[in-house]
Amino acid sequence: MRQTLFTVALICSFGILAHGASAPHCPEPYGEQAYAHPDNCDQFFLCTNGTLTLETCENGLLFDGKGNVHNHCNYNWAVDCGTKKFDPNPISSPGCEYAFGVYPDSAECSTTYLKCAFGEPSQHHCDEGLAYDERIHGCNWPDQLLHICNPEAVVGFKCPVKVDSSSPSARFWPFPRYPLPGDQHHLITCVEGHPRLIACGEGSLFNEHTLTCEELKK
Repeated sequence: MRQTLFTVALICSFGILAHGASAPHCPEPYGEQAYAHPDNCDQFFLCTNGTLTLETCENGLLFDGKGNVHNHCNYNWAVDCGTKKFDPNPISSPGCEYAFGVYPDSAECSTTYLKCAFGEPSQHHCDEGLAYDERIHGCNWPDQLLHICNPEAVVGFKCPVKVDSSSPSARFWPFPRYPLPGDQHHLITCVEGHPRLIACGEGSLFNEHTLTCEELKK
């Protein structure tokens, strides 16, 4: 309620400023505080060391009070605006639908993606064993992307058709585990016949006998 009343006061203050009156005071004299606009999802009020300004999010971004992509704003797909208005028109450039956003690097299975800022795309890599999933705007297991991805090609491992019931792998059924040849930092977990690459945490190595990640002795 307190923030809502303050937001209303800010709107009135900007009306006063338009008529040449003195600048209003922010509730906090120091630091930076952001307040939602009651009507517009792509605008917000910003107090910086007691100075009040009306800010507009960059193209592709919206204000939700917790955005940290740029200037208190978040990606448009991550913000629920409710009934608030915003300009939906994109400002596009090669690789970027909006000036700010996250986009696929390819129409096919890809372990890289593009992150756009001010209309300039930069290529980023998924963690090893993952591929970009446009539906979640992030990286995902390749077996969740069977419509475009071959998990075996992404992970570099083919799950056995049958599991020997006496093998260490069978102890982890229905998700049998396997070592990745020549790699002590990862293990393979098979999910419905598809491989997933699992990383051991920092300071631990994969034990091919127990098929678990074990902490290094200090």
